[in-house]
Amino acid sequence: MGPDARRDHRRHHRGACVTKILGISGSLRERSYNTALLRAAAELVPPDAEIELFDLAAIPLYNDDVESAGDPAPVAELRAAVADADALLLATPEYNRGTSGVLKNAIDWLSRPALASVLRWKPVAIMGASSGRGGTRRAQQQVRDALLFPGAIVLEPPDVAVPIAWERFDPDLHLTDENAGAAVTELLTGLVELAQQHHPVAA
Repeated sequence: MGPDARRDHRRHHRGACVTKILGISGSLRERSYNTALLRAAAELVPPDAEIELFDLAAIPLYNDDVESAGDPAPVAELRAAVADADALLLATPEYNRGTSGVLKNAIDWLSRPALASVLRWKPVAIMGASSGRGGTRRAQQQVRDALLFPGAIVLEPPDVAVPIAWERFDPDLHLTDENAGAAVTELLTGLVELAQQHHPVAA
């Protein structure tokens, strides 16, 4: 049974059409604003969708020799989670005007095998939060570029780049900025629509 068949089977038994979104943060920090942004997205997701988070902490650095010997278990788990999802929601920090090595490394693993990766035709939305004023826009562009060759379908605007993040979240890392919340909601709506266009769900 292929991934699409498994997905339809699961939804049929839920009794509802649900778009499954896999959320991935490019930050491993315990108090990461980007992980907090994904948690906020999980609360703002439309009723016909759900978000599950995947932790990249166990993913090793990409090494062709390692891949040739067989995917490490955490990589196999990541690939399976991406294959099973209808869409991806990536939250990237911005380090030195670029995305994190953690997220780029995950994309490198997922881009394999070339021209037949689980990213091919996968709807993806990108967002990010930063303590600086740029709101991760440069990092988001790098992520877009990295997703181009594997063939992912990256959602265009709305733009969700949250600047000065410490002003947008409370001490418990709950998103308190209404404008940022509205932007995330709009992004999620667009992502669900994109996913439903490319992966129609049987009722």
